[in-house]
Amino acid sequence: MSSERGIVATGLYVPRQRLSGDEIQAAWGTSAPVDQAAIPTADEDTLTMSVAAGRKALANADLDAAGVSHLAVATTTPPLEEEEFAPRVGAALGTSAELTTETATQSPVAGAEALLSGADADGTALVIVADAPGGDPAEAGQRLGAGAAAFVFDEGGDAKLIDSAQQSRDAPGIRFRGGGSQSVTGLDITTYERETIRELVSAAVEGLSIDHEAVDAVSLYQPTGGLPHRIARSLPYGGGAVGAGIVVDEIGDAGAATTAIGLLAALAASDPGSLTVAGFFGSGASAITLAFESPAELDVDVDAALAGGEQISYAEALRERGTIGTAEVAGGGAHVSLPSWQRTLAQRYRLEAGRCPECGAVAFPPEGACPDCHERVTFETESLARTGEIVAVTVIGQGGAPPEFVELQRRDGPFAVAIVEVETAGERDGTARFPVQLTDCNPEDVSVGDEIAGRFRRIYSVEGVTRYGLKFVPEQR
Repeated sequence: MSSERGIVATGLYVPRQRLSGDEIQAAWGTSAPVDQAAIPTADEDTLTMSVAAGRKALANADLDAAGVSHLAVATTTPPLEEEEFAPRVGAALGTSAELTTETATQSPVAGAEALLSGADADGTALVIVADAPGGDPAEAGQRLGAGAAAFVFDEGGDAKLIDSAQQSRDAPGIRFRGGGSQSVTGLDITTYERETIRELVSAAVEGLSIDHEAVDAVSLYQPTGGLPHRIARSLPYGGGAVGAGIVVDEIGDAGAATTAIGLLAALAASDPGSLTVAGFFGSGASAITLAFESPAELDVDVDAALAGGEQISYAEALRERGTIGTAEVAGGGAHVSLPSWQRTLAQRYRLEAGRCPECGAVAFPPEGACPDCHERVTFETESLARTGEIVAVTVIGQGGAPPEFVELQRRDGPFAVAIVEVETAGERDGTARFPVQLTDCNPEDVSVGDEIAGRFRRIYSVEGVTRYGLKFVPEQR
């Protein structure tokens, strides 16, 4: 299977909010299944996390999104159960409309399917594995987390896929989510579950045509920190190699993304010239294993990403997940028709502005007359930077926002709205001012003059469809 294609760059995104094991233990009076779990904010989901990780991978590869020819995205929790997921990720990143896409879902093994798709594709491929599973707080919900990992495959990458193997059997009930449900559950038959996972994953690892003595680090399926060690009992890997890829204790069980993020950790821990193995498992059941050459270095600081974050209380975590409280959304004060919204995606997703060919002024949005010379012109495309400065700011409290934002405020509280000024991203000078919503911050702590940076997030949902766009966060966060 080995070829000249390999991983040339990677990206990692983990939500900033973390729920500690101490908080879980205090709430339930039992030992916590993880040290901490990453909790998405109310305006984050697998689409926004995919975009965040994908942007980091593209930046690390020094690659424009338009240069991607294949996009593969894996998740068990897409925003909608029936809808193509990858094209929406590509639109937010700015990929070409002609690229090939693949969306893998249904189970955590989808992460391996996406990686295989990227390794086998022609041209530059971007693979993103993102997940944010939900569950009953009294059961699986105690350990569930979130995160996203991204991989760019191309010719010349030194982390080459050497081999892959697969095992499957009819073994339902281990990890599943019923139709229309948002909660991961299982039949709680411990011995059956552990033995099925251990046997399938270990058999798939043994099916790899590699020198197992050359394996330096592994990332095995890890809904808990102890399971990878159980899987490895029949494998020729020591505790150090297994532990190198365990990330669940720091981010929680992030579904399909956990093993993929663990693969990043394992690649970072491996010595150049050695091998790194990833073992994915999916209920139903199947296991897919991948063996990579270990790169000379990894372009993401996995340890820093896992160790960072902001601690929140157990009650705050439940509220951010939407577990507690209800909100009745009525009316349509901020309603913009879907066709109108779609026509402005380049501005909402990527800050695409216009340059007046007559006087050189920057117009954002690029429509109507030039803001300086007032001529009706056809604007030249000009991109704005995703960083800038706040020039005015206010806080929108309960009852002050349009009805579409009631759910966001229920889960995340009051939010700040600002007028920001940003410069153009190209060589020609120019600035633009426009209103934005701020996120990932205490709205009372934001001031005029603060530097801010754009983040792709959920804006609001209407008629069952979620609208996305750029919000901004204080840059130091």
